[in-house]
Amino acid sequence: MQSMVYFTDLRTSPKENLFGKLGRLLDAAGFSKTFSKRDMVALKLHFGELGNTAYIRPVFLRKIVKCVREKGANPFLTDANTLYAGTRSDAPAHLKTAIRNGFDYAVVDAPLIIADGLRGKTEAAIQIDGKRFKEVYIGKEIVEADTLVSVAHFKGHELSGFGGAIKNLGMGCASRKGKLAQHSTVAPKITKKKCIGCGDCTEHCSQNALSIVDEKAQMDKKKCIGCGECILICPNSAIEIKWDQAVPVFMENMVEYTMGVLKGKKGKSFCINFITSVSPACDCYGHNDAPIVRDIGIVASTDPVAIDQASADLVNAEPGLPGSCLQSGLNPGDDKFRAVYPHVDWTLQLAYAEQLGLGTRSYKLEKI
Repeated sequence: MQSMVYFTDLRTSPKENLFGKLGRLLDAAGFSKTFSKRDMVALKLHFGELGNTAYIRPVFLRKIVKCVREKGANPFLTDANTLYAGTRSDAPAHLKTAIRNGFDYAVVDAPLIIADGLRGKTEAAIQIDGKRFKEVYIGKEIVEADTLVSVAHFKGHELSGFGGAIKNLGMGCASRKGKLAQHSTVAPKITKKKCIGCGDCTEHCSQNALSIVDEKAQMDKKKCIGCGECILICPNSAIEIKWDQAVPVFMENMVEYTMGVLKGKKGKSFCINFITSVSPACDCYGHNDAPIVRDIGIVASTDPVAIDQASADLVNAEPGLPGSCLQSGLNPGDDKFRAVYPHVDWTLQLAYAEQLGLGTRSYKLEKI
């Protein structure tokens, strides 16, 4: 059976601006049916690392907040702390970054709450009895919310191919302990022939697992937490992982965490993907490269699998943008994500999510 995915492009007119179109999109997709009066509604998004500019514009969150408030529910914006060192690794820094990036109460008309507390340890253990995990560790404030809304910036990602609703939920809602468990199989290795000893990786590593010895990078695997950040940081591709082994397991870990996040929220969850500023890498970096395709639009659905499949299809249907990092896959219909990350089969996350009953890859796209 197909799931419905609702889509609006970014065309507007003097009679209706983009906020009006977003409202109609949410109405058509049944957004208001997922929450009731006085419900605590968690709007899970990525506030963007300081220095990154690809994240969703805060003014769009204000419109979503308004739609929630109109039914008498209580929305709040939330995200969980990061595993790596950066500007969002603890609640005070995370909130300061969010405000600097424009997610202030005066802009979004809703409070900001960090889902896993001061240091990422405020969590709830959810039993799932999965293949990879028996229980998963989720930010407690997300678990306790009555309704969960994923508001995801759809873009590329170095470990999952792309980041959409599933990654926003599975990885984004996990506590630090949960994030660490998901990354536990990602053990980078250094190809010394490619390493020039520049030290970029050592400066970025949050765990001091990397050092320069005899003008070559060296890794202490006991300190490595498998976050994978060094893979993209290295300018010479000298740091890699066993893609055929680590990545499939990582994706299954992420999907099982998504299952844990959504447990107990049947009929009380909703997904919105913004397919804009489609950068090749995650918003977790303090920079963002040029988008690989044009701004496409916004999609909404109650099915996290269908919305990610539809989003990937919409991106791949586009011609690649000249001047971006794409060296191949430039034609309409080419796989843009495999062109950026040839070792990563992004379809694995969708296939496993479908297998676990989180949704279906079969969808009908209805344009608003």
